[in-house]
Amino acid sequence: MTPLPLPEGLTARPMRPEDMDAIVALETAAEPVDDTGQHDSAEDLTAWFVNDLVDLHLDTRVVLTAGGELVGWASAIAPPTFRDAYGVHLEGRVRPDWRGRGIGRALLAWQLERGTQLHAERHPEAPARLTVLVLTTMPSLEALVRRAGLEPLRWFFHMERPLTDLPPRRQVDGVELVPFSWDRDDDVRRAHNAAFTEHYGSSERDVASWQVMFTGQPSFRPDLSVLAVADGAVLGYALAYVSEATAAATGSRECYFGQIGVVPAARGRGLSKAVIIEALHAAAAADCQTAGLEVDSENVTDALGLYESLGFATHRTQVSWSRRIDPLR
Repeated sequence: MTPLPLPEGLTARPMRPEDMDAIVALETAAEPVDDTGQHDSAEDLTAWFVNDLVDLHLDTRVVLTAGGELVGWASAIAPPTFRDAYGVHLEGRVRPDWRGRGIGRALLAWQLERGTQLHAERHPEAPARLTVLVLTTMPSLEALVRRAGLEPLRWFFHMERPLTDLPPRRQVDGVELVPFSWDRDDDVRRAHNAAFTEHYGSSERDVASWQVMFTGQPSFRPDLSVLAVADGAVLGYALAYVSEATAAATGSRECYFGQIGVVPAARGRGLSKAVIIEALHAAAAADCQTAGLEVDSENVTDALGLYESLGFATHRTQVSWSRRIDPLR
């Protein structure tokens, strides 16, 4: 691949497991400027980057000063499964006091080159989508991706509600609401695959990507996750995550519902509402102060209306900026 055109005195190399503390320090320094609301721990980042889905040598880069200080990082990660287009997710950050020197531009150019390479190597027969998720609180990143020719394709709302004045629990005939248990992990994965067949950017999660990206994350809370079960089958679910790093940084513990769904055959019975309400009560009882989730503004099942009816309001907006690549054959 083309070497990064960095300012004099800076060098780039692949990310290493021992870099995670330095990346946490960089993100902590950037948070007052970027206002992402996210605070990762070194354990969180290790789980995200050090696994079978990521080739650290090929899929990541960090930028270092002559003294070895980490001032930027980037990754280009492509989960193995997809539906409409092969998705490559581009993430990265430059420390604020080093911005405006061309580091972000160099890292993005590397990401786009690596993403194009991943598509050509793995799924040239399919279209591809190289995507950067940009919060509206990060105008400098928006300007960067716009200049690189990416297009805004989708808007996602990060919604929150306080865990007070909760709606009363609901029952659905013939359905039991139970906490997540590990013996049902694969059943939940299969229910999720069925629930998201029509959703933008979704994919048929295999066992490896499911565990790395979802239930294998350090912040996953099976005790706060809720399943709707009937006759032994998982019909609906809300998977909960609590970031203790974010709680320590903000003084408020949020229960984040990362995945919520109902299999198509069970829709129209009020299962989503019942599952979410049950999960809200579980989070409140576990000393969480707020609940959060994310929704596609064009969600095909009108999830936005459901969440608003349950007291959630939009707190941040994230835009999916993408470069589309046609099939190569």
